[in-house]
Amino acid sequence: MPATDKQGETMDIRTYGDPVLRRTAKPVETIDDEIRDICRRMVEEMLRADGVGLAAPQIGIPLRIIVLDVEGEFHVLINPELLFVSEETETGIEGCLSVPGVHAEVARSAQATIAGTTLGGERVEITGEGLLARAMQHEMDHINGHLFVDHVSQVKRRSLIKEFERKKRESEE
Repeated sequence: MPATDKQGETMDIRTYGDPVLRRTAKPVETIDDEIRDICRRMVEEMLRADGVGLAAPQIGIPLRIIVLDVEGEFHVLINPELLFVSEETETGIEGCLSVPGVHAEVARSAQATIAGTTLGGERVEITGEGLLARAMQHEMDHINGHLFVDHVSQVKRRSLIKEFERKKRESEE
């Protein structure tokens, strides 16, 4: 079941073509009950969709918030910043809840460090490699208005978008 907002409206994950996915998200000014509720809804939606990460713009909220659930590591970060990415890269298959049904090989830095604020107001740094590093970079892309398809060739991107649009049409029929 999709997460709902305070009025009980469905909070579906926004998909490719939605302008909110291409905008740079704004910083969170204060961690209050509204922000905690947004984070709760994001976690619910990420778990419902069986994702490893989700950024607030993906549910239509243009704020700098990400949630991650990777290999037993769970994080909710407000105003995350990418502090470090290694020069060493790894290529791996990547997908996205906002571009459902398509996957592509994407090169990402093998290690990454992000910093952000927890819901409790604590400043934390997270360093990861492998899938965690990939997920951190992927979600940071979202709050900066980028998608994983931006990391492939123009030809591959066109192919992925055509495949996404075909699958979307089929699911609507």
